[in-house]
Amino acid sequence: MEKSDKTGGDIISRISDRYPKMSKSHKAIAAYITGSYEQAVFMTAAKLGETVGVSESTVVRFASGIGYDGYPEFQAALEEWVKDKLNSVQKIGVKYGRRTQSEVLTSVLQSDIEKIQDTIDHLDGTSFEMAVDIILEAETVYVVGIRSCEPLAGFLQFYLNMIRGNVILLRTTSVSEIFEQMIRINERDAMVGISFPRYSMRTLKAMEFANDRNAKVIAITDSVHSPMNLYSSCNLLARSDMVSIVDSLVAPLSLINALMVALCLKRPAQVKQNLEELEKVWNNYQVYLNDEINFIDEEPMLDYPLMKGTDALRQEDGASGL
Repeated sequence: MEKSDKTGGDIISRISDRYPKMSKSHKAIAAYITGSYEQAVFMTAAKLGETVGVSESTVVRFASGIGYDGYPEFQAALEEWVKDKLNSVQKIGVKYGRRTQSEVLTSVLQSDIEKIQDTIDHLDGTSFEMAVDIILEAETVYVVGIRSCEPLAGFLQFYLNMIRGNVILLRTTSVSEIFEQMIRINERDAMVGISFPRYSMRTLKAMEFANDRNAKVIAITDSVHSPMNLYSSCNLLARSDMVSIVDSLVAPLSLINALMVALCLKRPAQVKQNLEELEKVWNNYQVYLNDEINFIDEEPMLDYPLMKGTDALRQEDGASGL
């Protein structure tokens, strides 16, 4: 059994709590377990060590370091944690299995409404205001979100880039590539790290690196127990639960929307100037000419390619004397 009276929390929580003080080799083990627990749960200490590139004894010491009597107890705790994760799919079947499609729709949407309300009830207004100031005052803002959080990171970067310049979205499949893209981060910069269960170790390492460089770090995550809070200057918490095999990211997206509105209200003149400059560029270079339909205009852009083609055909006919 786990020694919950001595250490508390499940195995992943224990790893997250102790991660900042771990040695380099123990951090490597932690990263592999949290990122690939489906494989790690079946590995012996020797196999896990071989996969990570450390000795078997290092793996055993890692298990002891997070509060277990030995590797067998550690492996049993990991197995129990994985079972709980897998059982969530079965719970979904019990919850939704006998409902009609319309009832499923209503239930899921209602669940999302509850998550937004819970986010409203528990969001720290002071942290929210601090995040707005950090983003506006930073020289460069780095945004990172991995796996299911990547769309949130892309959404945030897209609108931040309209509000202010020097916004970098970290796109990567490895930790080393993250460091390469943020090698120049310093105390004048800021980072926004977005991660929800399953937490991303790559995002955590990026936030750790930013913190080591004295950059201001903002975490957008789900709870005070999230490992993303370890290196952040302020924490923006949004409820995110699994309603199926898909994570619900409605509340986090609403939080990011609120952040964008607050940023615009804080610097309205600057935002107006930026948008006017963008509008000039779009008009001068006809950026949206063949990409969007604007039904407010007298002649929808949808007609443009056809009209252009007809005019060209007429010119060709005139030149040929037909």
